[in-house]
Amino acid sequence: MRDRRFRATRRPGSQKTESTKSVDELVRELKGMTSSSPSDYRERALKIHGLICAKCGREFSHKDRHLLTVHHKDGDHRNNPADGSNWENLCVYCHEDEHSRGLLGEYLQDDKGPDRRR
Repeated sequence: MRDRRFRATRRPGSQKTESTKSVDELVRELKGMTSSSPSDYRERALKIHGLICAKCGREFSHKDRHLLTVHHKDGDHRNNPADGSNWENLCVYCHEDEHSRGLLGEYLQDDKGPDRRR
């Protein structure tokens, strides 16, 4: 006779269900739960701050607005307050410069970097 103590039982409400959603649909759904899409905050940032680079001051027209990027001041792309306080519009050149400076600073602070004379 079999020992009933080791018989697997299911808890009520823990039935297996097969998902009819595709992996792509699940990923889109999860992304939507965590943050707003980049195009949403991009349009809001352009509307709030205008078509001008916050660093070099270059003005852009609607024709070349694709050269403006939204930079997150605190570095967290999920931090998208409705008032735009964490965003600044930077042209692609200034945006690249902003991120390159951080990499250069990290490199120069690294003990394994080149010998720096004082």
